[in-house]
Amino acid sequence: MPQRRRPPLNAPLSDQDVAALTHLANGNALYLQREADRKARQESALALLHSTTSTANAQPGCMKVLMISDVYFPRVNGVSTSIASFRGALERLGHSVTLICPDYPLGQLDEPGVLRIRSHRVPGDPEDRMMRYRDLLALTPQLAGKAFDLIHVHTPFTAHYAGVALGRRLGLPVVATYHTLFEAYVQHYIRWFPRRWLRLAARRLSAHQCHQLSALVAPSQAMQHALTRYGVTTPTTVIATGLALEAFCSPQLGSDFRAHYHLPREARLLLYVGRTAFEKNIDFLIDMLPKVLAEHPTTRLIITGEGPAQDSLVRRAQALGVAESVLFLGYLDRSGPLQAAYRAADVFVFASRTETQGLVLLEAMALGTPVVSTATMGTLDVLKEGEGCLIAEENHSDFATKVNQLLSDETRRAQLAERGQTYAASWHEDAKSAELVALYRKLAAERLANARK
Repeated sequence: MPQRRRPPLNAPLSDQDVAALTHLANGNALYLQREADRKARQESALALLHSTTSTANAQPGCMKVLMISDVYFPRVNGVSTSIASFRGALERLGHSVTLICPDYPLGQLDEPGVLRIRSHRVPGDPEDRMMRYRDLLALTPQLAGKAFDLIHVHTPFTAHYAGVALGRRLGLPVVATYHTLFEAYVQHYIRWFPRRWLRLAARRLSAHQCHQLSALVAPSQAMQHALTRYGVTTPTTVIATGLALEAFCSPQLGSDFRAHYHLPREARLLLYVGRTAFEKNIDFLIDMLPKVLAEHPTTRLIITGEGPAQDSLVRRAQALGVAESVLFLGYLDRSGPLQAAYRAADVFVFASRTETQGLVLLEAMALGTPVVSTATMGTLDVLKEGEGCLIAEENHSDFATKVNQLLSDETRRAQLAERGQTYAASWHEDAKSAELVALYRKLAAERLANARK
C-alpha cells in the first residue's frame, strides 16, 4: 500500500486542520483550568485541615480521628447522614474529626475539616463518585504530621483500601462501620448474574474486608448477626447512629406544605422519606394504597427522595390506577422543607427490608408523626410497638389495616405522636457518640500497649 506523503512543514494549514487544533487547544485549556481549580480546592482544604487540627491540639484528652468515606454530602443517603451526625457530636464533645471524601462536580460546600479528593463518575451510577486512590495515598506526609489516633472507614470501596493502606503507613488502628447489607443490594444492580452467586460473592468480599480491620461498628444487632453468619471474627460493637434532635427539629417554614403542593385540606397524607431505590420496597407501599383508599379516598402517598427506581414506581402507580393519589416530590432539603413534610403528614409509612438502622423512623417520631412500618433488619432495633409506632406484617391487608386505624382515630394518632417524641429523644446523637469515643479510646490504648511491647 503506498504511504501517504506528509505535507511540508511550511505548508499552510487547511480549515480542517485549524479546526482540529483549535478543538485540541480548547480541550487542553479546559483540562488545565479544571486541574488548577482542583489543586486550589485541595490546597484550601489542606489549609482548613491544618487550622482545624491545630485548634484541636489545644484540648487535652481529645481524640483525633481521620474518617474516610466514598460518599458524603451533597450525595444524600444514610451514610452521609450518619457521618455528619457523628462528626458534629464528636466535635461538640471536644474531639477532632477530619473527613476525606470525594470531590463532587456540583452542589458541594466547603467545610472545615473536610478534605475533598479528585474523583470520577461511576459507570451506570450518576449519583456516586469514585475517589482516585493514588491522590488519597499521596496525602500520607500531610496526614502523618497530624498525629491521628485512628482511622474510621465508612464505605467498602476506595475508602476501605486506602484506609487500610494508610493505617499500615501511619501505624494506626483502622475501624470501619458496616453501614450496608450489600448482599441484599447487588441483585438490583447486576441483573445478569445469578442471585445466589452475587449474594455469596458479596458475603465473601465483606468477610475478607472485615478481617483487614482492627475493629468493626455495626449500626444494629441484626447487622452484627449478619456479619457473624459471614464468618467475621473481627471484634464488633453495636453503635447506632444518633439523631441531632435540636438541629433537626428546629427549622420551621412559614409556608404551608399542603398549599405549596396544592394538597386538599381534607386529604390524609402518608409520607415516605428515603432514596427511591428498588431495595427500599416502596412498591409494597404503592400496592397497599388501594386498601387505604377504600376507606379514606382522599389519601395521598407522598414519596420524597431520588433514585434509580423512580420511573418504575411511577409506572406501577399508573398500572394500579392510583397515580393521582401518589405524589413524587424528589429530594427535599433537610433544613426546612423535609421537616415541613414530616409535620404535615398524618402517618409515616416504611417497609424497607434492607435498613441497617432506619433513621427516618426516628426523624418522623421526633417531629410528632406516628409511624406504621414493618420491622426487619435494623428497624427491629429502632421500633417498639406503641412507642410512636405500630408494627405491621409485610402483607398489604395488615399494613393497610394499621394505617386505616390511625387515620380513623385522631386520639390514638395524637397519643402515638406524643410517645414517639419522648422515645426519639433517647436516641440523641451525643449519647451514641460517647459510645463511639469509648471504642476509640480502647483501640488507642491497645495501640499504645502494643508499641510498648
